[in-house]
Amino acid sequence: MFSLLKTIKHPTLTVIVAVSENQVIGKDNDLIWDLSIDLQRFKYLTSGHHMIMGRKTFESFPKPLPNRTHIVITRQANYAVPQGVVVVNSIEKAIEAIQNDEQPYIIGGGEIYKQALPYASIIELTRVHGNFEGDTYFPEIDLNQWEEIKRERILKDENHACDFSFITYKRSSNKPSNLTL
Repeated sequence: MFSLLKTIKHPTLTVIVAVSENQVIGKDNDLIWDLSIDLQRFKYLTSGHHMIMGRKTFESFPKPLPNRTHIVITRQANYAVPQGVVVVNSIEKAIEAIQNDEQPYIIGGGEIYKQALPYASIIELTRVHGNFEGDTYFPEIDLNQWEEIKRERILKDENHACDFSFITYKRSSNKPSNLTL
């Protein structure tokens, strides 16, 4: 007896995150910094796409964000959500729930990032230049698996309390170093 292996083509998963120099991404289920251009970039990139997130991240929104499909990962049975929000119990089920979207996003939080990174092909990272106190962290990334393909630095000004950079990484299987982000 033999079994046929089912081959499924998954979409290109993109992790999108704002993270400090000391890997902090949040505190008390909220963002630490207010970077308006980063929020605008998040809206631009994720609009029209699926967003995979954990329950706590979903609950940090006052309501579902417009023009996006929310996929919430939770272990809670019978978790109540507004119509149109998809609830699953694993990152694998979240990926399976994506339909007709070649660019879905992983938007957090910390535990979901850890689970999703092995499936991701792109990281859209906002590096906030400073160290912050927090209770939620982005996992260390082995840069021998990622190639930086774009970087733009934004300096502190009247609208932004600190310097930050937009950095895009693409998964690369042949980077020679053992650096970590």
